[in-house]
Amino acid sequence: MTLDAAMDLANSKKLDLVNIAPTANPPVCKILDYGKYRYELQKKDKEAKKRQKITQVKEIRLSTFIEEHDINVKAHTASKFLKDGDKVKVSLRFRGREKDYANKGLEVMNKFTTAISEFGTVEKKPEFEGRSLIMIIAPKLDKEKEKEKAEKEKADKENK
Repeated sequence: MTLDAAMDLANSKKLDLVNIAPTANPPVCKILDYGKYRYELQKKDKEAKKRQKITQVKEIRLSTFIEEHDINVKAHTASKFLKDGDKVKVSLRFRGREKDYANKGLEVMNKFTTAISEFGTVEKKPEFEGRSLIMIIAPKLDKEKEKEKAEKEKADKENK
């Protein structure tokens, strides 16, 4: 249909001619009430935002020569964050000549990882960033959530 014919048809129905897919060949247009169309799009966006879970990254700082009990206390705090669905950034800062004891820092990180293993998995292994050793732990997903996530990914692949 030509542009003029489509415009006349839209005017006769007292509706708008909306270009839906301008890059298509030929371009795709619809005759509809544009105000109502925008309202429905905004409503869909609002619903999608409601369903979104914003993950925060909480930080826990350790030191090179930390005691076992202190590691357990920090791990307990991190487990609360992981239960809430937040990621945990574990940083261990070396001061002065402590960087010479990098292997001690890795041991502390490994102890912390084993203490927290029930609630989270290591997303980013410990690595040096300047004078700090940094690791990121993500919350463990329940088996039901893992199944849902796998099904959703499968459905997304089928739709593409």
